[in-house]
Amino acid sequence: MPRKPRYLSNKKYFHVMTQGVNKSYILDNEIDIKHYIKTMYKIKSKYSLDIIAYCIMNNHTHMLINTEKVEVLSQFMQRINTIYAQYYNYKYKRVGHLFRDRFKTQEIYDENQLLNCIKYIFNNPVKAGMCSHASEYPYSNYFNVGEFEEKDYDFLELYNNQDEKCKIVVEDFLKRNKINKDELMDSNLKLKTLVDVATNVYKISHLKLAKELSVSEYKISKLTK
Repeated sequence: MPRKPRYLSNKKYFHVMTQGVNKSYILDNEIDIKHYIKTMYKIKSKYSLDIIAYCIMNNHTHMLINTEKVEVLSQFMQRINTIYAQYYNYKYKRVGHLFRDRFKTQEIYDENQLLNCIKYIFNNPVKAGMCSHASEYPYSNYFNVGEFEEKDYDFLELYNNQDEKCKIVVEDFLKRNKINKDELMDSNLKLKTLVDVATNVYKISHLKLAKELSVSEYKISKLTK
């Protein structure tokens, strides 16, 4: 018997898509894509929202955003697209609109929809024939979020359970990197990657992460500098 969807309470998730005017390839090289992503995160710091998942394609973008206010989402997207359009038009000596319409937004109402949205975003390049698996595509945050399978993650139940969430994030990171905790502690690069993912994506505190890894909070904090 299929599980009934649980509805999201006090959280607003939105699937947001932008597309180049006339479906033009406005993100068709590594430099431009990385500039868009850098802009996206720079602007994010000024707004009350979280980017849960993203995938930047050649002529369009996908994001899954969590925010309490729709107007914040609108301001955020308008700012990103304005800054990128100015950059692109100046670089390629063009004028006029760069993006088709404004942007499209779909609100997510239940957990099933949320999980399917994440899978859909990451599988865009697979469906486009650009790679055989979502993990191969370099312009998404797939490795920060991972594949959300209902049997592996109960995303919303874990959302407010920091101890359990921290444990699962660490275990999943070790599994994906095929290492154990001792090997993790011997690699500052991998440890820093885990700290970045845990603190920036999952909002896990340094104290809880240090406790899970059996290290000092100072060591965790030092890796974020």
